Amino acid sequence: MRIALLEPDIAGNLGTILRLSACLGVAVDVIEPCGFPFSDRKLKRAGMDYAAQAEVQRHADWEAFSRLRRGRLVLLTTRASTPYHQVTYRPDDILLLGKESAGAPDHVHEAADLRVRIPLQPGFRSLNVAVAAGIVLGEALRQTKGFPSD
Repeated sequence: MRIALLEPDIAGNLGTILRLSACLGVAVDVIEPCGFPFSDRKLKRAGMDYAAQAEVQRHADWEAFSRLRRGRLVLLTTRASTPYHQVTYRPDDILLLGKESAGAPDHVHEAADLRVRIPLQPGFRSLNVAVAAGIVLGEALRQTKGFPSD
């Protein structure tokens, strides 16, 4: 299981996801360019000392990521019709989250093997990307028995 972030533009969200990934033993792909320097202090503050423990692979762009990716690409998007909890996840899934300010472009939607959404109350558009990652990752790890053992 992996989390992939497409051109993240909020350092604190990436830091929070790095902390999540380190704690749960899930690798992270960062598809650049980022909207901030990778050494940003907000990233470090949100990730705390956990972020240094995260397994991170940086990719220069979408094409570089696409060449190296293995496993099924599961895009979390508000444009999907399938609720995330009605999907059967696989241990080699890559949970992809789009850019905070713009989501994922059409070519990324087309490249995804599966598109899922988190159901929300009427009138609400989306959740914070780090919160969304935690929700879907939790379900995916539960299904695949991928949580770290105690």
